[in-house]
Amino acid sequence: MDFRAVLLDQTRAFGELIASGDPATPVPSCPDWTLKQLFRHVGRGNRWAAQIIEDRRHTELDPREVPDGKPPDDPDGAMAWLNDGAELVVKAVDRVGADAKVWTFLGPKPAGWWIRRRVHEVTVHRADAALALGVDYELSSELAADAISEWLERVCVEATKYHRVPVDRGQSVHLHATDDGLGPTGEWTVVNDEEGIWWSHNHGKGSVAVRGPAKDLLLLTTRRSTVADLGLQVFGDTAVWDGWLERTPF
Repeated sequence: MDFRAVLLDQTRAFGELIASGDPATPVPSCPDWTLKQLFRHVGRGNRWAAQIIEDRRHTELDPREVPDGKPPDDPDGAMAWLNDGAELVVKAVDRVGADAKVWTFLGPKPAGWWIRRRVHEVTVHRADAALALGVDYELSSELAADAISEWLERVCVEATKYHRVPVDRGQSVHLHATDDGLGPTGEWTVVNDEEGIWWSHNHGKGSVAVRGPAKDLLLLTTRRSTVADLGLQVFGDTAVWDGWLERTPF
């Protein structure tokens, strides 16, 4: 997958969707935010990541210190600001090299890591905008599946780093995408055993299992919707799934 192109495309689609609504529209899946605040969050987030990469930072950057961190007031200028921010991330990685180590909230990572992270940031926030506006949310099964994988990587690292335990010892969660063509990349198993919290694309029976389209599994795991609203199948101990959701905020 060409994450550089996907970042630009998803950012453009996100901006066009928000531009179709009233900026003051509340975003229920991001409490206390409006579409205007969601737009600024994504746009500034890209410029924040780009600055971290450009400066080859090894310490966190305060988002308030990001140059041009607020969009212009005029709609056309705001849209250009958003899309330019995504391009800044790509250009910064190209300048320093994809393998150059920089700061991330999960520890030092290659600069190229940020492109994929920002892809899935805007992918999920585009869902927030769609939910706020009451319009359909479309996403390819391949991109949705990768977003789930990226999210689980983050959950497992943070579980170790910050002692956040999404599933109790001896328990496991299995997700199974029903889309055609995903193969092993459409299954995920998260385990808490003697090795700690880890995940794989292994097929297996979890303490709880959820089946459905990858896009819906993404909305579910990032707490943008519910099993009932999405019509997903759940097998096993539902209390394990409820605990997972409580302990893994996006």
